Amino acid sequence: MKVNLSSEQVSKTNSSVVSEFVFLGLSNSWEIQIFLFCFSCFFYVSSLTGNLLIVITVTSDPYLHSPMYLLLANLSVIDLIFCSIAAPKMMCDLFRKQKVISFGGCIAQIFFSHAVGGTEMVLLMAMAFDRYVAICKPLHYLTVMNPRMCILILVASWTIGLIHSSAQMAFIVNLPFCGPNVLDSFYCDIPRLIKLACTDTYRLEFMVMANSGLISVVAFFLLVLSYIFLLVTLQKHSSASSSKALSTLSAHITVVVLFFGPLMFFYMWPSPSTHLDKFLAIFDAVLTPFLNPVIYTFRNREMKVAMRRLFRTLLAVRKTT
Repeated sequence: MKVNLSSEQVSKTNSSVVSEFVFLGLSNSWEIQIFLFCFSCFFYVSSLTGNLLIVITVTSDPYLHSPMYLLLANLSVIDLIFCSIAAPKMMCDLFRKQKVISFGGCIAQIFFSHAVGGTEMVLLMAMAFDRYVAICKPLHYLTVMNPRMCILILVASWTIGLIHSSAQMAFIVNLPFCGPNVLDSFYCDIPRLIKLACTDTYRLEFMVMANSGLISVVAFFLLVLSYIFLLVTLQKHSSASSSKALSTLSAHITVVVLFFGPLMFFYMWPSPSTHLDKFLAIFDAVLTPFLNPVIYTFRNREMKVAMRRLFRTLLAVRKTT
């Protein structure tokens, strides 16, 4: 049977392009929403405070002006940005009936999350290289990890992160979205978004998996192998310096696992459980940026001493004023 559409109906059909997406969120239970808000708010504020404290301590204390702490401060800057990409909107959406994000807002979330994620990936590899030079070539450490090398590492990490994110945007920004527009999540990310496109996305899903998933897996195993090598090297020494290096390495390994674990699950698991996916997403968005400063500060004597000096200085300034 032939159906005749009026010009007005045809116009409406052609213009029915998705301009916003609707999140299903985390839960419809009011009690759970209150718990999630308190939980997320506590760790978000703690993440901001902890990472900002690390940045201020490293930049203000001359005893911490070394390559390792410079890289650590930049990791904290990345965590400051990362924890602010999805967490604030998630907390606001908990009390909204309609959890909506514009198309541009969705693309912005994806762009910034992949930009800082790619940057952090390179930075973690640079921190592993820094530990390799410090442990295996201690006499050449200051020569290899000179200020010029540190600046080059930071520029390269941010450049690679931006290139990685721009490549992801090239995959999705021109995809046709004509409905549905519902995302069973609380933030935008590529695997769920491309499933809503009004076209065959099989090749695109494969390219995204190769771009983010395989890169994450390869980088993770390279880092694990490098740290295993360093741990084996440290076992041959029995000095106080090797004990300190072992403590630093264990902190680095913990951060690497926390960072790459959720990434490999999101991009390599074919059909993840929705509940597990959301749990890991909350962990990645709120907890990981909080745990990074906790791991590095509580396990690092120099950082704790520097923070005490900073607090004493601030108290002395306050008393004089």
